[in-house]
Amino acid sequence: MRQLLAWAVVGLMGVGVARGAEPESIYAPPSPPRDDEGINQGGVNLDLTVKYLTDYVYRGIDHSEVGGAEDAPNLQFDGSLAFDLGKLPHPFVGVFANVFDSDPLSRFQEIRPYFGLELPLRPFTIAGGNTTYIFPERDQFNTGEVWCKITLDDSFIFHTERPVFQPYALAAYDYDLNHGWYFEMGIRHDIPIEDLGVTFSLVADVAYIQGIQQQFGFVNQEDTGFQHYDVGLIGRYSLNTFFNTPRRFGQWTLEGYLFYTDGINQNVYADTQLWGGIGIGFKY
Repeated sequence: MRQLLAWAVVGLMGVGVARGAEPESIYAPPSPPRDDEGINQGGVNLDLTVKYLTDYVYRGIDHSEVGGAEDAPNLQFDGSLAFDLGKLPHPFVGVFANVFDSDPLSRFQEIRPYFGLELPLRPFTIAGGNTTYIFPERDQFNTGEVWCKITLDDSFIFHTERPVFQPYALAAYDYDLNHGWYFEMGIRHDIPIEDLGVTFSLVADVAYIQGIQQQFGFVNQEDTGFQHYDVGLIGRYSLNTFFNTPRRFGQWTLEGYLFYTDGINQNVYADTQLWGGIGIGFKY
């Protein structure tokens, strides 16, 4: 009898403890994230790339063919800030600059500020904005355009975790100097090798122009038609992997580029060029 009473008292005490305090979990409390986990999840994201290229080819035109040494290197800067507003369109602002030492008029050959909005509507991402083209010492070529770009996340078609071809369509209207249209369609296929921190990207695009009389300093024989195509390979190696640096403090990449550009319609001006180079990218 005494033993039964002792067991009852112990049981009542256990019930009292359970009612008066939270029971101890058999699992360890969650640990704080390690330095090698996580990335910037704030509302502002930075994307910066510095490139050193053999040529500056933009929309089928080699801007390095303005005098000076042949295939003289071009130093390029492209930086942007994006603001994540949740379900609202995400504003972004950025600037591109090309420094060409062999340009006979201006080492800062081109400065291109841009801004716009991006709206992810899975499986589409819709972006639009304004780009201003500034050519120091060549003010007669300065102009501006509005543009819209739609990118498809085709992972739902192929039932994959990542997009496969990421097809996109771009339309830009030059409202200042040329009063014409530029259209472009392209694809991109990424091949990540995660164990090595390497990603290869195969890219290709084709362009059509309508009513654009000149691009930079080059006059088209005709202003309408298929203009050029590009095929290229981009390689990225994670410097975070090499130096064992946490991604939460920013993602650094060493990048390599190899492209081939050629014209389509012989009556519409475009350059034929094999070009490439190296660069360093930083995202946070």
